[in-house]
Amino acid sequence: MIRSTRTSLKFANLKKKHMVFAFLDEYTKVVRDIINILWEEDDVPPFLPKKITSNVTTWLSARAIQCAGKQASGIVRGTKTKQQHRLWMIEQLRQSGNNTDADRLQAKHDSIKVSKPIVHQLDAELDSRFIKIDLDNDTVFDGWLNLSSMGGGIKIAVPFKKHRHFNRLLNKGRLKSGVRLSQDTITFMFDIDVEQKQHGGVIGVDVGQKSTISCSDGNQTTADLHGHTLQSINARMSRKQKGSKAFGRCVRHRTNYIGWSIKQLGLDHVHKIRIENIKNLRKCKHTNRRLSHWTYAEIFAKLKNYCEEQGVLVEAVNPAFTSQRCSHCGWTQKSNRNGSKFKCKQCGFIYDADLNASINIALDLCPIQTPWSREGFRWAERQESIVPAVSQSKI
Repeated sequence: MIRSTRTSLKFANLKKKHMVFAFLDEYTKVVRDIINILWEEDDVPPFLPKKITSNVTTWLSARAIQCAGKQASGIVRGTKTKQQHRLWMIEQLRQSGNNTDADRLQAKHDSIKVSKPIVHQLDAELDSRFIKIDLDNDTVFDGWLNLSSMGGGIKIAVPFKKHRHFNRLLNKGRLKSGVRLSQDTITFMFDIDVEQKQHGGVIGVDVGQKSTISCSDGNQTTADLHGHTLQSINARMSRKQKGSKAFGRCVRHRTNYIGWSIKQLGLDHVHKIRIENIKNLRKCKHTNRRLSHWTYAEIFAKLKNYCEEQGVLVEAVNPAFTSQRCSHCGWTQKSNRNGSKFKCKQCGFIYDADLNASINIALDLCPIQTPWSREGFRWAERQESIVPAVSQSKI
């Protein structure tokens, strides 16, 4: 498991900062030049040959040019990968005789115009050839980052101070030999060994705006933190101008609240959690500003990272109908749920809607067969006897 943390460059004097700025400006220029060269190539290798790197005019060292070329190659390949995968899939569909799906995917491919990536300011990813990290010294600083082999005879010793997150990662893992250097920060990486849990229960997790985290064991994060909930933070963000300092403070507040909410989960006796596999929730949909600030992707990303640190497996399940199914009897109907309240139209079971959905997510449910009835159907667990997907009962 790889984790990272950032330290500030504010302890470096003005001369050293100017040297770092000059290197990063030249490094970004080299990456931009190599992107212009690679964009016309059909096959972009991860490691560039000398015939490409030698066409770049710069005062950077050969090592720095190679490093910049590797980053430029990653940027170009990442931009082109999805379109290349679509072309491969179109060819597979043509060969299998499925021309209908091939034509549909071809139309999607043709409608997307992939433009050349524009790089304004880039963080340099430097490996052990350029840096030496000194954490054992007699100065007032906790550590020094010694930079060399950058070109132009530049050698910089940048001081930094550790913080609580740095010390926590250092105690749990090993400091890697590479860093990411920006104009304001140094990002250190740590390699941490985590033992995967083999025993424990399985819980389902449902995420929302009113209840940030709802678990099938009854644990639910709705409490105020310093007088705020995720819903109130999103409402506050909707009143701020994007790009303003006030909006940035709200973003940090939201991130901190999400992190705090996830850490309230009790995973001591859990070896697996099941979460909803939600993608493109608001794609091609118009939502108000308040709802647009609900970042379910950030919640899932932080939840997965936290579970990885705890040695807990994460399984994504299809979220379809999980909020409409009664966790008590299995009856599934759209009208079962009304906002945050759940009342089964078949058995009368009443429960919190998010907690009911989290219980369904935790269960090992049978795949939904088609056709299914809009008037309701019974959705069984795998250990139960299989029942027809379509019920003839009239509600």
